[in-house]
Amino acid sequence: MHDQETAYLALESAGLELAKPGEKPAEPDSFLRQLRRSDIFQKVSQTYAVQILNIAVGLATTVLVARSLGPLGRGIYAVAIAIGTLGLQLSNLGLHLSNTYHVARNRELLPALLGNALLASFGFGGLLAILAWAFFAVEPQWAPVQGLSLALGLLWIPFGLALMLTENLLLGIHQVRAYNTIEALNKVAALMLALAVILALRPRVEWFLAASFSALLLSLGTALFKMARFVRVWPRPCLAVLRDSLPISLKAYLVLLFSFLVLRIDLLMVKYMRGGEQAGYYSIAANMADVCLMLPMAITAVLFPRLCGMTDLRERLALTRRAGFAIALALCFILLVACALATPIVILVFGRPFLPAASAFVWLAPGVLALGTEIVIVQFLNSVGIPTVVLWVWGMSTLANILANLWAIPRFGIVGASAVSSISYSLTFVLILLLVVHTRFRLAAAALQPSQ
Repeated sequence: MHDQETAYLALESAGLELAKPGEKPAEPDSFLRQLRRSDIFQKVSQTYAVQILNIAVGLATTVLVARSLGPLGRGIYAVAIAIGTLGLQLSNLGLHLSNTYHVARNRELLPALLGNALLASFGFGGLLAILAWAFFAVEPQWAPVQGLSLALGLLWIPFGLALMLTENLLLGIHQVRAYNTIEALNKVAALMLALAVILALRPRVEWFLAASFSALLLSLGTALFKMARFVRVWPRPCLAVLRDSLPISLKAYLVLLFSFLVLRIDLLMVKYMRGGEQAGYYSIAANMADVCLMLPMAITAVLFPRLCGMTDLRERLALTRRAGFAIALALCFILLVACALATPIVILVFGRPFLPAASAFVWLAPGVLALGTEIVIVQFLNSVGIPTVVLWVWGMSTLANILANLWAIPRFGIVGASAVSSISYSLTFVLILLLVVHTRFRLAAAALQPSQ
């Protein structure tokens, strides 16, 4: 009976109106109709569809820029964008996750959190951009790009951070449609402005960068406009709220840093140990894995704020378990199809010279299954404040990944790197799953303590 009640709570929290334990269950076709009408299912479907659209639009933009600028110009453009995205990763301090966590639990904090987000973006992010500009002005030989390209890349840091933090606040108050609209607007506007640059016969790196930056500004303006509907008072920074946010935000920052290293350091190691050609093959396999991970990322965007808003531990765990099973089954199907079609897809999209990427992806697939499921179930731990032990799990996974790659890549090349990644992701999944179970029993025992 307890298992039946738990299952009912999980489905009810997902927005499904099902028969309670002891009542006559709904017919299968009625269940499917209710599933399609459920709030979580609709929001995940919308987010996943927007992600697919963004990939298609982003690919079209990449092709236009590459064909207009050639290899050298495309390289300068990519490096300038990378400066902004790297600076954004370094300056976010984990506030995007902590803001979602806090506003989902207490919407009254929204004005203060928005004020803190803008302060962090244009204060800390802006300071980082200014310091980088000053350093490159003194040591120009270290600048990856020069002139206006460098300036636009550095400007990307504060404005891109403001957009990311505002979007995550929208997710925290369950405005998934607004979030998806802004994400799609950013990609479509960048494509349209890139077309305008070509039609104006201005195919220069600076003009394409200005087009992408303009799309970013348009998206930020739209995000702030949509946020204004929910902020009753003028957003002002609140140091007390910021201080309360720091423990979670800093832990989130370190977790994301370690996970970024686990996901990307193998590509750098392949580059240094086996050369640029092998790194090119491996980057294709990694990109294919990223596409397969789009669905768990879409689920996470909806699931995390929903879990943070729940007060009942049993409901929270039941919803996490249901989402974990669902994504594991979906990824099994997606990866089986992707592995079966890996070779023809690589040949069709990238050409026969990139064929080694197909085998690397097949060896990476088990890790994608483990990582995709971990991305979903770890949201339970994130929703209870990110236990410190999660940092140790990702730290150990990062160290193990590096040490194993030092042995595997020289001997087995990119296949070895893929196998090591699969082992690292699987190890992380098992440890996170054990942590979820342990945390569930610990919190349940703490909840019963006062009554004893």
